[in-house]
Amino acid sequence: MTTIVVTGIGATSPIGGTARDSWTALLSGASGARTIEADWVEKHEIPVTFAAQALVRPEEVLERQEVKRLDPSSQFALIAAREAWADAGSPEVAPERILVDYATGIGGLWTLLDAWDTLREKGPRRVLPMTIPMLMPNAAAAAISMHLGARAGARSVVSACASGTESIANAYEHLQLGLADVVVAGGTEAVVHPLPIAAFASMQALSKRNDDPAAASRPYDTDRDGFVLGEGAAAIVLETKEHALARGARIYAELAGGSVTSDSYHITAPDPEGSGAARAVIAALEQAGASADDVTHINAHATSTPVGDVAEFEALKRVFGDRVGEIPVSATKASTGHLLGGTGALEAVFTILALHERTAPPTINLDNQDERIPLDVVSSPRALGDGQQLAISNSFGFGGHNSVVAFRSHDD
Repeated sequence: MTTIVVTGIGATSPIGGTARDSWTALLSGASGARTIEADWVEKHEIPVTFAAQALVRPEEVLERQEVKRLDPSSQFALIAAREAWADAGSPEVAPERILVDYATGIGGLWTLLDAWDTLREKGPRRVLPMTIPMLMPNAAAAAISMHLGARAGARSVVSACASGTESIANAYEHLQLGLADVVVAGGTEAVVHPLPIAAFASMQALSKRNDDPAAASRPYDTDRDGFVLGEGAAAIVLETKEHALARGARIYAELAGGSVTSDSYHITAPDPEGSGAARAVIAALEQAGASADDVTHINAHATSTPVGDVAEFEALKRVFGDRVGEIPVSATKASTGHLLGGTGALEAVFTILALHERTAPPTINLDNQDERIPLDVVSSPRALGDGQQLAISNSFGFGGHNSVVAFRSHDD
C-alpha cells in the first residue's frame, strides 16, 4: 500500500479563526458556545438561545464579492481550504492532478431559506439568480476546486455528521488508486439558523442550558442533555509520501486508513449495540495494517447526547475489549460544539495535531462521569509519549452513517 501523508491543515471554528488558533484554544480549555446575538431568537421564540458560532466571521477574511456569491457554508470551506493549501506550501501541481473531496451535512441552508423569504415577501423577480449555485451541497467543493484550479475532480459527500470524516476516507482511496497527486479534503457547515435550531430542539437533541452555554456541551457527564450546534469548516491536504518528500514538504502525520459502514437501524438513533460503528473502527484499522492493540489515542464522536455517548462506548468496547478504559480519549465537541458535516474534518485536524505534538487535548465540562462509560477521558492536555502513535477519529451521522479514519505519527 502507498503511504499517504498530511502536509497541510486549515480550519475556522467556534474557538479559533485558524487551525493553529483553534488548537491553542482547545488545549487551554476554551468553549465556543455563546448566546446568539440575533433578533430572530426573540422574534421566533427559539427555545435554545445559544450555539457555537464561528469565532471569526467570513466577512473579516474574504473579499466582498466572495461573501456575496457564496453561502456561509462555502465561505467557511474556502477559508479553511486556503489556509490548508498555504500551510502545505501551495504545491505546484498540474491542475489535472489536484482533486477536491469536500463534504457538508446540509449545504446552503441560509441561501435556501433567505430565498424562500424573499419569494414570499417580495415576489419571484427579487430572487437572486445565484440562488441555486449557492445552495447546492456541492457548492463548497466547487468553490475550492475553482480557487485551486483543481481538475482531477470536485467531489461532495453528504452523509450527515459523518460527512467530513467520510471525505477524508475517500481521499485516502483516491490517492491509493492514483487518481491524483494531491487531494484537499474536509467538511463544512453553517446552519445556526432559527429553523434547524427549532427542529433539533423539537426532537430533544439540543442542550437547553440557556443560562450557561459554555458548560452545555459535556460529553460523558451524567448531566449531559444534548449537543450544542456549531458552525465552521476544516480542511487537510493529502498526498503520497513519495510526492511530499520529492517537493520537500513538511509532514504532520500519516493517514493510515479510513472506512465507512452503515447501521441500517434507525434514521436518527444509533444502533445501541454499536455493531456498525465497531465495524467501521475495525475496517479502518485493517486498512492501516494495525490491530486494536496499536491504538494509543481516540478522538471520539461524543456529541453529549444521553443515548449517543453510550452507544459509541459500546462500539469501542466491542473493538478494544478490556483495554477500552486504558486508551486516552478526547471528546473535543465539549469545546467546539457539533459542526455536523464539518465536525469530522475539524476533529481530524485535532487528531493530526495531537500526534504531531504528541499531546491529547482535554475534554472540558466533565464533572461527574457516567459510570456506564468507563473511558479514560483526558481532562487536561496529556503527553502521548515517545514511539509510534496510532489514533482514530470517529464520526457517526443520522441515517446510520459511520465513518472512521486512522492516523499514524510521522517521525522526521
